[in-house]
Amino acid sequence: MADLTDYLWIVWLVFILVCVIIELLSLEFTFLMIAVGSLAGLGANLLGAVWWLQIVTAAVVSVLLILLIRPVLLRLMRKGADATPSNVAALLGMSARVLSTVGNSGGLVKLANGETWTARLSPDTDSQTAEPGESVRVAAIEGSTAVVLPSERNIT
Repeated sequence: MADLTDYLWIVWLVFILVCVIIELLSLEFTFLMIAVGSLAGLGANLLGAVWWLQIVTAAVVSVLLILLIRPVLLRLMRKGADATPSNVAALLGMSARVLSTVGNSGGLVKLANGETWTARLSPDTDSQTAEPGESVRVAAIEGSTAVVLPSERNIT
């Protein structure tokens, strides 16, 4: 009868292949580090180590790579990322023109990017309303409502 530990190298190769495929789908470097750690386990197998030493070797190398190399790789990947604000962050501080009277209960504004939003005045302003044609600035976004301040008051 064949000893199954003689074929453990096949298990290592399959596990490495599965980890690489998962890594290609996730792009987070976690499974790549596990695959490289498993490669160390395969190396221990080829050097004749017992099965438990192969697993310990793979686990130790994987953990070290995840803790030491993965953060560096993630930082390098994000190094050239676009720092331009997007989504809600891009709307904060944007100027807008009042389309229908904006008060504490609501109104409409047209943002500088061309979008029309429901709006209400910020509680931080002394004004009671902003009339059509007036210029305002977006102070916050709450759900689908832009909270605005009259333009003469700058937001920080």
